[in-house]
Amino acid sequence: MGVLIRSVVVLALICQSHSLGVRNPLYRFKRYQESAWSDLNECSKTRPPVILTNPFNFSMDIRMPAVVPTASESYLCVAVPVPTARDSYVVDFVPHASMDTAHHMLLYGCRTPYSTEGYWDCGSNQGTCEDEAKIIYAWARNAPPTKLPRDVGFKVGGDTRITYFVLQIHYGDVSSFRDNHRDCSGLTLRMTSKPQPYIAGMYLMMSVDTVIPPGKKVTNADIACTYKSYPMYPFAFRTHTHRLGKVVTGYRVRDGKWTLIGRQSPQLPQAFYPASNPVEIRYGDKLAARCVFTGEGKSTTTRIGGTSDDEMCNFYIMYYMDNKHAIPYMNCMETGKGDLFKNIPKEANIPIPVSPDNMMAMMHGHGHHTDAQDDYGLLQPKREEEEVLDQGFHLEEMADWPEVQLQLGQVSGLALDSDDNLVIFHRGDHRWGVNSFDNRRIYQQQSLGPIQQSTILVVDPVKGNVLKASGRNMFYLPHGITTDKNNDYWVTDVALHQVFKLASDGGDKPLVVLGQAFEPGSDKDHFCQPTDVAVDPKTGNIYVSDGYCNARILKFSPEGKYLTHWGAGSSDRRKRVQFRIPHSLAFLPDKRELCVADRENGRIQCFVAESGEFVKEIKKDEFGGEVFAVSYAPVHGGLIYAVNGESAYGQSAPLKGFVIDYSTKEILDSFSPDTQEFKMPHDIVVTRDGSVFVGDAATDAVIKFVSSEKAEHRSVKKGGIEVQEIEETETFVQTQLKPLRKLPVQQPEPVPAKQGTPTPLQHQEETPEEKPKAKKGSMQAAQGVSPAIVTTLLLIPLVVVIAIGVFIRWRKTRMYGDDCEVKLEPSSSGGILGKLRGKAGGGLNLGNFFASHKGYSRKGFDRLSTEGSDQEKDDEEATDSENEEYSAPPPPISSS
Repeated sequence: MGVLIRSVVVLALICQSHSLGVRNPLYRFKRYQESAWSDLNECSKTRPPVILTNPFNFSMDIRMPAVVPTASESYLCVAVPVPTARDSYVVDFVPHASMDTAHHMLLYGCRTPYSTEGYWDCGSNQGTCEDEAKIIYAWARNAPPTKLPRDVGFKVGGDTRITYFVLQIHYGDVSSFRDNHRDCSGLTLRMTSKPQPYIAGMYLMMSVDTVIPPGKKVTNADIACTYKSYPMYPFAFRTHTHRLGKVVTGYRVRDGKWTLIGRQSPQLPQAFYPASNPVEIRYGDKLAARCVFTGEGKSTTTRIGGTSDDEMCNFYIMYYMDNKHAIPYMNCMETGKGDLFKNIPKEANIPIPVSPDNMMAMMHGHGHHTDAQDDYGLLQPKREEEEVLDQGFHLEEMADWPEVQLQLGQVSGLALDSDDNLVIFHRGDHRWGVNSFDNRRIYQQQSLGPIQQSTILVVDPVKGNVLKASGRNMFYLPHGITTDKNNDYWVTDVALHQVFKLASDGGDKPLVVLGQAFEPGSDKDHFCQPTDVAVDPKTGNIYVSDGYCNARILKFSPEGKYLTHWGAGSSDRRKRVQFRIPHSLAFLPDKRELCVADRENGRIQCFVAESGEFVKEIKKDEFGGEVFAVSYAPVHGGLIYAVNGESAYGQSAPLKGFVIDYSTKEILDSFSPDTQEFKMPHDIVVTRDGSVFVGDAATDAVIKFVSSEKAEHRSVKKGGIEVQEIEETETFVQTQLKPLRKLPVQQPEPVPAKQGTPTPLQHQEETPEEKPKAKKGSMQAAQGVSPAIVTTLLLIPLVVVIAIGVFIRWRKTRMYGDDCEVKLEPSSSGGILGKLRGKAGGGLNLGNFFASHKGYSRKGFDRLSTEGSDQEKDDEEATDSENEEYSAPPPPISSS
């Protein structure tokens, strides 16, 4: 038996090692890793691989392979294959370089780099690519990371002619390499396979013939071109010169009016900064840029060139276009004419002073200003009730809730009625996807009609059964919901751009309607994708977060009369950062405040409800940059409940729920489900008894959490029966295998038995020889037979399953050959167990196994497949579930 088991395990390990060599979607990237990073050094020891954060989002690292440049002004390049043949989108750039080492860094995209092995000198005749090289990213002077707007990405792979990234680094001065250390500079790309509605591109304006005379105080380099393509929308800009540049400015010129795109000193970190104005560039507009240089202190003429002693005049515009008409790369190298630039705004000629202080501030990012009054609570000792709260306070999932299955679509909103019943607002068979809205935020699927299912469900919070249902044939894309003191519902619909008050008795006609159906707008009579509603229980006033387009909070009377509105910072000059999708509201009745989940700013802001005056802000690294929803409980001095979210740029923090002390802003607890994962936790509510419900829009589910004390009591009570049953079973086995203990009982007087009549066992006497034999045999049964039987019973199923897995692997190799491609699932499960679960390359896939045999159907096995088929299936649905709410910046209204 032992030999057989060892043989099977060895065979399984051999199959495992073979499967790891099978080609997969990351095969080309692994070849790059092996060839470019063959030497063990300080670079390769810490270099992370391609990281898959979920079936759609991943990040990849592109670094120089431990180079030691030997000459100043060297240009070195390395090519890295795009790790998938499917369309992918770069949505984030994180540089890993220092200006002490690298003069500047460029990332190109192309199909045919000059080399795919190791690195090469690309400052010579070879260059970067044999075909057209397109600039995707640029870095210099310790610039910080660049993050693209939501729903915007650089398209690579697929049919884009970008199958390779080429990283080029200019090493200006190699004196820092005197110690012969190796350079690993590069960047991390965060990518997604989710289709993006807007495609990013790079427009490069560059002077090619500027001459800077020595000693001349001011020399201007002007560039201008007429734009002749589909509309584009700049969202970021970057300036680049060498030492002599003082200021670089870019404009759109339309009908003689100059509109600023961006202005910056090129001596500051040369990052991509947000565009100064939300401008649209359309056919016939002119794009103009000016670089201001000084020749003071120079004794020779300076020209445009590629070395550190030369100069450059570059103005980069990072833009997005509609994916149907996107052009990923454009440039302008024409010298601007004097008659145009005589009207350039004066600001373009004023140098931006650079001091060491603002240099450091720009290098490390702008800190968030916090008033001393806001942080006063942090200096106070904990109150007794807070100390009690810290002891063992933790929320855990109630895995067996609901006890009945709820038929839900995308869960967008949650609320509670006066009886603490849970109210669920969901989208039925409608989904929010990439084709739901056009660029003007007008709903494109009106032909589907309203949702026919009941969109509002009142659910028992204890068992989960539906108590009441309403909301048929009324909504197109539900979003937020709350209840007032009469248990009437206040809801928002992002497709209709409206807010409704509905009677709790399920009436078909709304009691109040705010906004105009299917008409987005920004005045007091219109909304643009409103997200949530909160009600003041004392006055009945209504607060609406509006929303995806307008970034404001509006206040109405109980009857729906407009009262006022505000945006973040408008009531407090110290807080100037505007809302970026106010996504959820919570009214604090004991404090008379309104708290807002400012989703894209990753924060919670609270205001005086009556006036809109700013009170406080809660922003934590644990939120990861996004806060989707907020709720409130007036206990322990005030507790704020919140959930964060994952963006298309890659998960920067785990998806969790948070319990936050209102006074100190301290996170008291974080929680997430055990039996499943948060995908898009969209709303959260807390009941009077402390139970928490989270609605997940991606999994169409509502998850219940209770305190660990309640969960432990429930599990122990339920598990006690199981423990008792196990103990009884064990006792039964022991009774069968172990000898009975002889009890000292008083023996009656022996009675002569009749011949042929059996004597009762307890009265049967044993001979002196038989007693030790019986004891010895019983001990052998207890010590030998039991372990053997138990061990055999445990090992036989394992051996059989492993043998089946080996057989299937052998059959699969025979059927498809050694070069069949398998797709890896982003899971840590590997080895033999991973294969048995179908979670590793070449794993046991019941769906494919049965489908490959005649007479069997795949139906029922789709979800057992590996990432490849899962992703293909999910791609049809995930634009709605995992990528629910697109919120790219809307195309700005023309200023003409």
